[in-house]
Amino acid sequence: MLGPAILHSVSYSGSWGQAALTVDAFVDKAAELGFQGVMLMAKRPHVSVLDYDTDARARLRDRIAKAGLTTVVIAGYTNFTADLEHGEVPHREIQIQYVAELARLARDLGGNVLRIFTGYDHPASNYTVQWNMIVAALKECSRRAAEFSVTLGVQNHHDMAVGWQSLHDLIRAVGEPNCRPLFDAWAPVLHGDELYTPARSFGSACPHTTVADYQLRPRYKYNPALVNYEEELAYTQAVPMGEGFIDYRGFFTGLADGGFTGSIAYEMCSPLLHGGSLATLDDYARRFLTYIKELKAPR
Repeated sequence: MLGPAILHSVSYSGSWGQAALTVDAFVDKAAELGFQGVMLMAKRPHVSVLDYDTDARARLRDRIAKAGLTTVVIAGYTNFTADLEHGEVPHREIQIQYVAELARLARDLGGNVLRIFTGYDHPASNYTVQWNMIVAALKECSRRAAEFSVTLGVQNHHDMAVGWQSLHDLIRAVGEPNCRPLFDAWAPVLHGDELYTPARSFGSACPHTTVADYQLRPRYKYNPALVNYEEELAYTQAVPMGEGFIDYRGFFTGLADGGFTGSIAYEMCSPLLHGGSLATLDDYARRFLTYIKELKAPR
């Protein structure tokens, strides 16, 4: 059974030149559109721990409740392999503290799931060293998040453990009960994987997933010596839900067959096919809700 449909605030952050809303306006927008909850971007210009003190958190939690939204997920932005060429800087400690504060933020806003990333593959170190570094960091992050009754969710987004089999391995290696996979469909499809099997394998272990749909745009570079074009890596163009190449029906069927009951966040986190006006953002969000409603309908 698929859980509540929620809206990711990054969609209205202006990060890709699209229309931007304040956090309060975004919460109202999510409710107006018919979403059941929100996923809040835990950095400026939205819910940064630098800007949201105890009083600000209480006001935001009250606004979310008054809007009738029942699900809150916090979206953290981590990279545990950052700046490995400068070992004197305690980046892992800095990020662990950031994660601990985000767990506190999640609790204060009435949520219990905190999304984080692993790390990009850094040329200053090898795979095994970086893997062990991430496992150690996630163990400590998980234990600190547990103090706030928060689940730490690892999204398959950054280079390390982005493959679905490796994500299973990572969660097993961390071995903390509140460190869970937040498996999404975008990465494995680009890897050439089908979606039903990996989605079913995560199933009940996955408390949340984030979705967006894309079409592929071929790219070419002109070679004047050959008077011809060389094919380059395709560009992924964000389109309305259900109009892209991602088999979301297979993905959600696999999750549901595996026991998934978690929340589903829609995000617009790259330039959209139809532009970045507020009307376009709202239209894409509504079309996502229609897609999910049809997906949940008995067949």
